[in-house]
Amino acid sequence: MPYPKLDKADIAYLTGLVGEKYIQVGDSISEDYAHDELGETRAFPEVMLEPDSAETVAEIMGYAYEKGIPVTTRGSGTGLCGGCVPLHGGILLSTARLNRVLEIDSNNLTATVESGVVLMDFQEVTEKMGFLYAPDPGEKSATIGGNVATNAGGMRAIKYGVTRDHVMGMEVVLPTGELVWLGGKVAKNSSGYSLLNLMIGSEGTLGIITKVIVKLLPRPSKVLTLLVPFPSLELAIGAVPEIIRSQLMPQAIEFMERDVILSAEKFLGKTFPHKTAPAYLLLRFDGHSSAELEAQYEAAGDVCLKAGAIDVLIANTIERQEGIWDARGAFLEALKAESAMDEVDIVVPRDQIAGFIEYTKELEAEFGVRIRSFGHAGDGNMHVYILQDDLEKNVWKEKMDTIMDLLYVRGSELGGQVSGEHGIGISKKEYLTRDLGDTLITLQQQIKQVFDPKNILNPGKLF
Repeated sequence: MPYPKLDKADIAYLTGLVGEKYIQVGDSISEDYAHDELGETRAFPEVMLEPDSAETVAEIMGYAYEKGIPVTTRGSGTGLCGGCVPLHGGILLSTARLNRVLEIDSNNLTATVESGVVLMDFQEVTEKMGFLYAPDPGEKSATIGGNVATNAGGMRAIKYGVTRDHVMGMEVVLPTGELVWLGGKVAKNSSGYSLLNLMIGSEGTLGIITKVIVKLLPRPSKVLTLLVPFPSLELAIGAVPEIIRSQLMPQAIEFMERDVILSAEKFLGKTFPHKTAPAYLLLRFDGHSSAELEAQYEAAGDVCLKAGAIDVLIANTIERQEGIWDARGAFLEALKAESAMDEVDIVVPRDQIAGFIEYTKELEAEFGVRIRSFGHAGDGNMHVYILQDDLEKNVWKEKMDTIMDLLYVRGSELGGQVSGEHGIGISKKEYLTRDLGDTLITLQQQIKQVFDPKNILNPGKLF
């Protein structure tokens, strides 16, 4: 649908709301605001605003609703699917100034934060106070609001769940400009439809999140990592169901192949502790006593060795563990430094990971395109990257589109879903539509219509 262009009166009104220092207009808008971390889609807003309160966000949204101006919310811009790209121009609303940790409530084990708080900053604050905010997406410079908007997962999801499992309440500005609270500090709630859970993962299409109440946990005093080399990825992945069946509770189970480790070594300029095996599992355990951890890692080591592991390497100092997990956290940046690429973050049942990854290798050979994979073996969420390397862009794009189509078809056949944690945004719309079918897509479109009848909030995303 056509949207009106902002005029001088619009700019003057919006400037009055945020101040001249916190508005960028037209050609003065940085190119950084036209894209996210990975997606190729580029689109500039007509104006970029940085409000510093929920009330100001509400005033902006109310004005936009009255005028029919599209509004796209942006946190740190670390998304990989184009979710924060302002496809239809209009207003880009940055949450950068909504960056305050408002309360740490030790009585109720909750924290209340503004949506623009950066994850790494929040984790540092809570850990210094003896608490753990369990969701741990790989991109630590993302915002809490962005994590909530995409229902981000991360490496600790196998034990602690994803972002959705830790959000208790939120303040939201609706498309009309109304300011509402959903949920709260209560430990349970059976009061009508869960609009809170509907907002989580909605990618900025139903409302603008301004504050979030999240659960905190006592911070484990002991953490230990196992690096387990295997002669093949199939054996490595095959060990995961055995670990789960053994009633062990690792904080994280990651899988990786040697090629990705070598890329990370080159990118970081640091040597990985072990890189001669074709495939690895990376397990992390936490607890409150050395005896508790020792029992867990010994049992896990036995399971891995019986499943065909070459060895079990123990990292029991902070320095050793940080070195290993720093490398794991650098995988995406390392691949980006090597080549242009695009990604699939499909999720399948745990016991189907090996078969899916083997299929990526078949496609790699068939199409002559380098494909690299790593991810969360504990919850079946894979990150598959299709790299351009020396291919002409149009040739790579054609091959990549075909490969992605085949990967999503195979994922669906294996009982999987389109996205495990990165969301849909722009780049996965067609796959979501095909995967869910007409009935479920229509239901989602009807929900969108109820919340946003003028379709001004992040239009063009999801479906």
